[in-house]
Amino acid sequence: MKPLGPLGAILIGVMTATQSRINSQLSIALDDGYLAAAISFTSGFVVLSVAMLLWRPGRAGLRAVFSAVRDREIPWWYLAGGAGGALFVLSQGLTGAVVGVALFTVAIVSGQTVSGLVLDARGLGTVGRRRITGTRVVGSALALVAVGWAVSSQFAGDVAWWVLALPFVAGLAISVQQAVNGQVRQVAGSAVTATFMNFLVGATLLVLAAVVHSLVAGLPSSLPPEPWFYLGGLIGVCFIGLSVVVVKTTGVLLLGLGSVGGQLATALLFDLLLPIPGHVVVWTTVAGTVLTLVAVVIAALPSRAVAAPSAG
Repeated sequence: MKPLGPLGAILIGVMTATQSRINSQLSIALDDGYLAAAISFTSGFVVLSVAMLLWRPGRAGLRAVFSAVRDREIPWWYLAGGAGGALFVLSQGLTGAVVGVALFTVAIVSGQTVSGLVLDARGLGTVGRRRITGTRVVGSALALVAVGWAVSSQFAGDVAWWVLALPFVAGLAISVQQAVNGQVRQVAGSAVTATFMNFLVGATLLVLAAVVHSLVAGLPSSLPPEPWFYLGGLIGVCFIGLSVVVVKTTGVLLLGLGSVGGQLATALLFDLLLPIPGHVVVWTTVAGTVLTLVAVVIAALPSRAVAAPSAG
């Protein structure tokens, strides 16, 4: 399974970029990013609720997880991984339009890379510590450079520090989300259970945010009729469930780098084949995307540890 781990991470990135494109179209159609995010998460939660009703091992896993929390075998915050996904979606809506896709992406990737290195070095629960090898350090640094290069043509103007701090924190949270979801799956013995808990928490938080926002700004007069606008939740179920399985093999850092490469490559294909009016693909985007994929390959290569992780 180990050679398939990086491929799974890239596939997660492909699905993430596809979901982002769908959710952005829904947000534009509704003119309400909060409601679009809530619809996406809630639809995924409905799918998983049906799956839990039909899948007995999933229900047994849920009982095992709650029992483990009650008996203090695992901390309660392992169940809150969905908050990371919710924070990512909200930060995209709150700051993406301000800083643009370029700076937002750099901030997210920076947060993911930093937290991925830390989590791999320290370990989390039954996910053991992973050596910080030379190839992982080089691959991480190269990925940051590559992402910055890929989006360099979109940089414009100065922004307030907090506007970049929020997506950076969201990037930190995404890596933690992937790690704790893997822990829930370990206890439950079911990826369905771990994914269900993720969507339960994320959907709850986003619905509350959408309700508060609607009290201030009101609700859209109607919902868009296009059925594909509502596939974001189902796609999210697929890639979050896959990440729950893959993280045990890849570790948090390689999972994050692989998904970033998949996101950039898929976004590039969307821009080439289904371009947004007024958006032009430049050579730096193509070159930076290729370099990111090279960075993922380098990070996946075995090498000696640069330092042994400290105990505790």
